[in-house]
Amino acid sequence: QPRSRGLGDVYKRQVYDESRVEKPMFRKGWLNRSNGGTRENRGVDPFVAVPWDEALDMVGAEIDRVRTEHGNAAIFGGSYGWSSAGRFHHAKGQLQRFLNTVGGFTDQVHTYSIAAGYAILPHILGTARAAMTEATSWDSIVENTELMVAFGGIPLKNAQVAAGGPGDHVTGPYLKAAREAGVDFVNISPLRDDMGDHLGAEWIAIRPNTDVAMMLGLAHTLETEGLANHEFLKTHCVGYETFRSYLLGEADGCVRDADWAAPICEISADTIRELARRMAGSRTLVNTNWSLQRGDHGEQPFWMTVTLAAMLGGIGLPGQGFGFGYGSMGNIGNPRQTAPSPTLVTGTNPCDSWIPVARISDMLLNPGKPYEFDGETRTYPDIRLVYWCGGNPFHHHQDLNRLVRAWRQPETVIVNEPWWTATAKFSDIVLPSTTTLERKDIGASSRDRFIMAMDKTIEPVGDALDDFDIFRGLSIRTGTHEAFTEGREPEEWLRHIYDRARQSAAEKDITMPSYEEFWETGHIEIPRPAKPTVMFETFRADPTSNPLPSPSGKIEIFSEVVDGFGYDDCPGHPVWREPIEWLGAPAAQTYPLHMISNQPRTRLHGQLDNGRVSRDDKIDGREPIWIHPDDAAERKLTDGDIVRVFNDRGALLAGVRITPEVRPGVVQLATGAWYDPENPARKNSLDKHGNPNVLTIDKGTSQLGQGPIAHSALVEIGRFDGELPNVPPHKPPTIVSREV
Repeated sequence: QPRSRGLGDVYKRQVYDESRVEKPMFRKGWLNRSNGGTRENRGVDPFVAVPWDEALDMVGAEIDRVRTEHGNAAIFGGSYGWSSAGRFHHAKGQLQRFLNTVGGFTDQVHTYSIAAGYAILPHILGTARAAMTEATSWDSIVENTELMVAFGGIPLKNAQVAAGGPGDHVTGPYLKAAREAGVDFVNISPLRDDMGDHLGAEWIAIRPNTDVAMMLGLAHTLETEGLANHEFLKTHCVGYETFRSYLLGEADGCVRDADWAAPICEISADTIRELARRMAGSRTLVNTNWSLQRGDHGEQPFWMTVTLAAMLGGIGLPGQGFGFGYGSMGNIGNPRQTAPSPTLVTGTNPCDSWIPVARISDMLLNPGKPYEFDGETRTYPDIRLVYWCGGNPFHHHQDLNRLVRAWRQPETVIVNEPWWTATAKFSDIVLPSTTTLERKDIGASSRDRFIMAMDKTIEPVGDALDDFDIFRGLSIRTGTHEAFTEGREPEEWLRHIYDRARQSAAEKDITMPSYEEFWETGHIEIPRPAKPTVMFETFRADPTSNPLPSPSGKIEIFSEVVDGFGYDDCPGHPVWREPIEWLGAPAAQTYPLHMISNQPRTRLHGQLDNGRVSRDDKIDGREPIWIHPDDAAERKLTDGDIVRVFNDRGALLAGVRITPEVRPGVVQLATGAWYDPENPARKNSLDKHGNPNVLTIDKGTSQLGQGPIAHSALVEIGRFDGELPNVPPHKPPTIVSREV
């Protein structure tokens, strides 16, 4: 069962929190923009309440103005975020459906969670499904695996959640069953906490961002000690000989063996060699957490994971091979038949304009500038209007001080939002939207076995409206009402998306009850499959009859396509490239601590940060930062001290928590504390609350993937001895009357 720590109770209380947005709000400077109100005052100006009809009139007119004067590509509607568990009241889907009806918008591709992985895996395997929907199921692991080597661990805190809402929490029970069945676990991570003590895992406390170097050392041992499965490499892979030449240093004289890897990883060569031998002598599954590809050159850990598993030769065999994200989300490895879930169809975007998900600031600061992405040279559009719905870029994005500058470039920023997040406070127009408890919906998550009826529990707080009603109102004003609503009310939409899923399920011989029966029962349970899922099982059995959708039909250890792009930061086979920041870099002399900004235990990303569980975990109102006792002693810090954490990009305040759960030289500061600058009008203002993205680097993983590199960040910390500023991140901004 989930280790929820009372988060469900928090959500019930959160709907009435003082941070709720209760009326449509407009930044006073935006209303007065013809009289000197400037974009530079976003995040500074007070807000003014405006009645709904007038608010929708102004928003509809602004959308029409921008698309008429600048074209639809000037509207950015990426809206990346988790939003609600509901499949109809899915905020991003509602926004994009509306924008598609008015001629389109500039979109985002991939996700912050796994952008580099999504970019590289199609070149290796022909598809990125191995990172989400095709994982070998946990029951196969329990029955067959002898050794599970987890780069980045299997953190149970992450396994509580899944996009769309999990109905079945399987990771914890299956891990327990695997341990009882005799599976051995190895946790390769800077954080011991990334794998629970109950698994008896061996902890290899690797230097952050050096997993590829360790994997190369493992691969060298397999190759030179006759432990690599050359038959599998010959029949199911292409390009191994090219990679082997790099591994052995035949061209450059650099042999990537365990002795080479040891000083990079700060793991002994003997440990690396012994682990390689154990892996070759066992039925081994290699798991790489999604977090590893959120570092500089993040494509390489995924490519090297596949290569290492191919050398072991277990791909396609029960309980062996590789996986991505066991423990990154709760539905990875869940035994489930392939069955459709109810989904809102957003339609086709008539505007062929998009950016990689994590390049928001680059786009806003550099309109018209060319950039590389996955073999294409693209150009950033000139964005005049941002419409955000169901997410919080001031949580997800890197280098928030740079984002603040970028966020002040467009002419208008609109957000639908239930709470006064930093994104809302830095917007021009905030339209209050309902929460999950205030509307009726259907909950479903990919690979979860349950589809859930979500009844409306309470009436909307204040003047909040469902996103559907907000966009229905806007569609009337933009002349697209029929296209957006298709003549359906919300209840009719719920029946429509359910019946579509039911029909698709019937085509797969899966029976779903009628819509009425579903609501009366409250949920549907999809049957478990007849036998465990084994990723690439048919490909393993017959690669000729069951080829992969890659260019060669096989696993591409060397990719001619990627090689042809000519990217020095992502060549044609997996390589070790030094991150822009890591503990082996010269910058570590100034900033000697590597900051891990992982997922929090007390909330979901930034959601629920205004709830009791998250607030109770803070230290004097600041997010806790974990630090090893040796590093704390060197800085004369004690538990509970408030510290300034800083680098060249910014500074924040956090509360000290001393623990041996992190390796020396590493600090851990979870994501999700709502950004709260001491003085929003000042450039690079101190964040009072502890949002680590004040300190992370806004750079792409490579020209191929352009993913975020939040886990490549060096910092220093010191006790904060000044007068502590107040921390009001969950309070509304100043609200004034329109006449003031």
